[in-house]
Amino acid sequence: MSKLTGKNVVILGATGGVGAAIVRRAIAENARTLAVARRRGLLEQLARDVPKLEILALDACAEGAPSRVFDAMVPDLLVVCGGARPPTAPLHELTWTQFAVNWESDVRMSFEFCKAALNTPLPPGSTVILISSGAALGGSPISGGYAAAKRTQMFIANYGQKESDRLQLGIRFVALAPSMIMPDTDLGRLAIDGYAKYLGVSPDSLVRGMKSPQSPHDVADAVSELFPASTSWTGSAFTVAHDGIAAVGRNDQDRV
Repeated sequence: MSKLTGKNVVILGATGGVGAAIVRRAIAENARTLAVARRRGLLEQLARDVPKLEILALDACAEGAPSRVFDAMVPDLLVVCGGARPPTAPLHELTWTQFAVNWESDVRMSFEFCKAALNTPLPPGSTVILISSGAALGGSPISGGYAAAKRTQMFIANYGQKESDRLQLGIRFVALAPSMIMPDTDLGRLAIDGYAKYLGVSPDSLVRGMKSPQSPHDVADAVSELFPASTSWTGSAFTVAHDGIAAVGRNDQDRV
């Protein structure tokens, strides 16, 4: 029997490429699954494609969003996957509003839901997974504050784990960073087009020069593997590549 069978799984940002892959994996493993996203039309289409899926149209950054989500379903596994599209221009061409867009979405969503997980609190044994990015470790010079925002998600997971341990809540907090750009997602195509323009090459040639990237299904597999808390996976920050999961290196882990 799957580890997710009979569990409550909530995915924020469920209509994106990675979010939808996690939704499909949870349903396939017989979890009661709630998909949350801003755009009702995309949610309804996802629900038509995925039987037994429950949906909630909601901006997860809105005031009171965690309460509305937890009223609809108290998660055993909460996956924070949503966020804003980052800019695709170098630093000197951005306004502050463009630079900060991922701080007001990705970071705020992670902060509000981790805070609510601790304050509610979620049941012992629950797991919160924040979908970060390899940019958090390697940088992303044409994405404004995106890399730093995704790094901050790692800090938030680490801080959440420290508070869960201190308060003896038994909640696991994890940040999971896909290592490479995924050309088969909307965000990945945006990044490929942006970097191709920045470097003066074609998008196709840029993709051909990439090592094998992980797929959204690889990320969904990693989410499933990291649930529930397991002594085989220690720490609060991990990367996922096409060949599996790795803990963030000791030096990086010490900093987050």
